[in-house]
Amino acid sequence: MLRLIQTEFLKLRRRKILCLMLLASLIMPLFALLYFNYMGGTGVDPARFYKWSAFSYTPFIILPVVLGVLCAMLMFEENQHDMLKQLWIVPISKMGYFFSKFFVVLIYAISFMLITGVASVVLSMLCASVAFDWGSVLYLLQKCLEIGVLTAFAMLPILAIAASQKGYVLPICITLVYAFLGFSLMTINMYLHPLSSISVIIMRNEDIPGVIPTQAINVPLAFFCICGWGIASVVFANISLARRR
Repeated sequence: MLRLIQTEFLKLRRRKILCLMLLASLIMPLFALLYFNYMGGTGVDPARFYKWSAFSYTPFIILPVVLGVLCAMLMFEENQHDMLKQLWIVPISKMGYFFSKFFVVLIYAISFMLITGVASVVLSMLCASVAFDWGSVLYLLQKCLEIGVLTAFAMLPILAIAASQKGYVLPICITLVYAFLGFSLMTINMYLHPLSSISVIIMRNEDIPGVIPTQAINVPLAFFCICGWGIASVVFANISLARRR
């Protein structure tokens, strides 16, 4: 398993576009800087700045879309050249192969959110209206780690779909639908979709300024939703990979 993970990271060194994709983590921090500079004022609570820079569209739209593209890229090379047939001869465990890809997605998601967190802190210091507070910084980094880990697990369905396809167009299209559906369901039922369930876990203490849950907070139910979709995705991926001998 560890060798598979090492191999996956070695292959990523040839894909420079993955580094460029990390630049998407700066979109909302830059937007927050422009917004608060435009609003003016002094002594703004850092949590308000971080709400815009890290807790708004990044975990529900930007990060899922980036991870969906990553999932398609991770599976595309082996699928395009029918390398899976050779891998099964070695032999390599199908689940080991699948989870080595997932581990890359997990590390990438955590890195993406940590870059978002660091950029949020740096840009908030450049904004004259935002007061610096170490407690808020630690809170931001904690939430960024949570979002990175949870979003990676929430993207298991997309990784499973990418494993079942030879192309990358369909997985990316499904990613867009998946991300926007999760965002839309937040106002209807937060326990139907993994991405909307992440918002429940993030808001469990109701300590994000200006964010009011539309339903009662039920963290175990949110974890149940994420785990249920994840288990179903692993089963689907196992069946799909088994058919491709």
